[in-house]
Amino acid sequence: MVAPTIYEQLRDRIRTEQPVGLCTVIEGPSVGAKLLIAPEQPAQGSLGDPELDRIVARDALAELEAGRSGVRHYGPQGQTTPEDLIDTDTVSVFVESFARPPQMWIFGAVDFTASLAKVAKVLGYRVTVCDAREVFATRRRFPMADEVLVSWPMPLFVQRGHELGQRDAVCILTHDPKFDVPAVMGAVDTRVGYIGVMGSRKTHAKRMDRLAEAGLTEAVRIDRLMSPIGLDIGARTPEETAISICAEIIARRTGRSTPSLRDGSGAIHSAP
Repeated sequence: MVAPTIYEQLRDRIRTEQPVGLCTVIEGPSVGAKLLIAPEQPAQGSLGDPELDRIVARDALAELEAGRSGVRHYGPQGQTTPEDLIDTDTVSVFVESFARPPQMWIFGAVDFTASLAKVAKVLGYRVTVCDAREVFATRRRFPMADEVLVSWPMPLFVQRGHELGQRDAVCILTHDPKFDVPAVMGAVDTRVGYIGVMGSRKTHAKRMDRLAEAGLTEAVRIDRLMSPIGLDIGARTPEETAISICAEIIARRTGRSTPSLRDGSGAIHSAP
């Protein structure tokens, strides 16, 4: 049986929404040489030197994780420091990332969920809505979601939590301790880039007591929680709140300094 070519593997991974990157030499020795990279798989092809292949594959996986494409420069054996590149040919490699869409998992089939799912879809997220209450977690209520699950949080994290990365978000919109505590506990054990939890400052303080009882005591994990959720823009309606949440997700991902509700004081909703 003939092994699939690099292009066939690239095609198949793109069709099935599996992350994959294609590295192509565009300047220097071996112009046109290609290397196909994918998470947890050996690289396919070669750029002309084994050490160059190793270094480029490492860098390309990092670019794929971030969903970025661009040109990177190396020496013929993968040199990257300015000193190593003196008096040697430069190899320019175009790293083309085919990352899956970022995911947003929304826990709680509440009034705010539909608005958040709509805004997230506009931003290109693959949206999953999860709630244990079958009567509320329905396709009719959330037609904009890619997936509506009737489930408790932990089974979803156990089965698919490893899929979450820095480009993804978990938003917990329920106030039910039986649901939000396990959702938070599941989220902090993943590599997800954003964890937002809805509720007033008073509600979150009580939630923190329950989380401590459940074993969440490490400051580094607690600091990942954005609660109250969203930026402090005076949002009042579900639609405005959804924009506030998504704006905070963007700001956290890009490293911008913005007024998050978590870092403020007083009521999270001001009088009109």
